[in-house]
Amino acid sequence: MRVKKRFVALAALVGAIAALSTVAFAVSPHFVRADAQLSGANLIVSFKEAGLGTNQLITYEANADATATYVCVNRGGGNPSASNKTTVSGPVSATGTFSSGKNGQVTASLTLMPPSSGGFSCPPGQSLDIAQVVYTNVSITDTTNAITEPIAGTFDTGCLLPNVRGACET
Repeated sequence: MRVKKRFVALAALVGAIAALSTVAFAVSPHFVRADAQLSGANLIVSFKEAGLGTNQLITYEANADATATYVCVNRGGGNPSASNKTTVSGPVSATGTFSSGKNGQVTASLTLMPPSSGGFSCPPGQSLDIAQVVYTNVSITDTTNAITEPIAGTFDTGCLLPNVRGACET
């Protein structure tokens, strides 16, 4: 009787290990969707990834190349000269960590912001404003599982200061 109980316990243990290993092999991370949309000067990268396993912490990084035009605006509401304008370009990124929950999925968004104006500043009495931003080469990466999903398109804000004379003219 004792041998039979041990055999049943061992069989149950082997069965449990086999079931757990089957679940582990069933995990197959993949992006279901990834897209982006402008919100003012920022770019919101939204995504859904599935096949992650239950309650896993997954780290994501959104990336893009961005070009931003900054201008100085005087009290009269104008950009007084071409020298009061600068264009900066460079890579931008945002990161976040999310739990896959009990369904093994993450649905989330990360916000990309324009590159900073660097050392560009305005003379006294003028304010520094952003006139336009263009984002290209946008992607979202699951850095935990090393999976990248490109997001097609060029995201151009157009002129953000339509009422500022000279802000968006080249």
